[in-house]
Amino acid sequence: MTAEPAGLAEPHAAKVASHGRWWLLMGVAASLLVLDQGVKWMVATNLPLGDGIAVTAWFNLVHALNPGASFSFLADAGGWQRHALTAFGITVSVALAVLLRRGVRSRLETAAYVGLIGGALGNVADRLRIGAVVDYLDLHWRDMHWPAFNLADIFIVGSAALLVLASFGVGAATRGDVREHAT
Repeated sequence: MTAEPAGLAEPHAAKVASHGRWWLLMGVAASLLVLDQGVKWMVATNLPLGDGIAVTAWFNLVHALNPGASFSFLADAGGWQRHALTAFGITVSVALAVLLRRGVRSRLETAAYVGLIGGALGNVADRLRIGAVVDYLDLHWRDMHWPAFNLADIFIVGSAALLVLASFGVGAATRGDVREHAT
């Protein structure tokens, strides 16, 4: 009996590993969504819209609303962007959940998908609830301010970085470990 080449056996073993934990992964994504919404609620109830609190010389807590996407892209688009961005966030989240259900190749990709789902749905919840995303983190240097952002944005950007790392083969040892345990 000949052994199957490593490249062919690897995806199936990893897919089986992530498929069995799907409900747990969806629970983690839901926890990220709840955490994001909880922080946004605390900011919105304790800090008037447009106000800010200086925390350090380079960081403020602010209460801002962003009707657009990242960096206020499409913020002045007239309102249609709310529905388009909501539909996009839901579509991407469902697609990633389906991919997780089918199984992905590595733990790094799994973590990235979970973070993307939690972050995207955190911002979708704001758009559905108030028509804009609550932003509250303001990094700056003197008078130069980075656009305000939130925890959901951190989940999304961090998860995108994990996907980039995964595309370079980072996490390959994880895939090998899964393959060894599956045989």
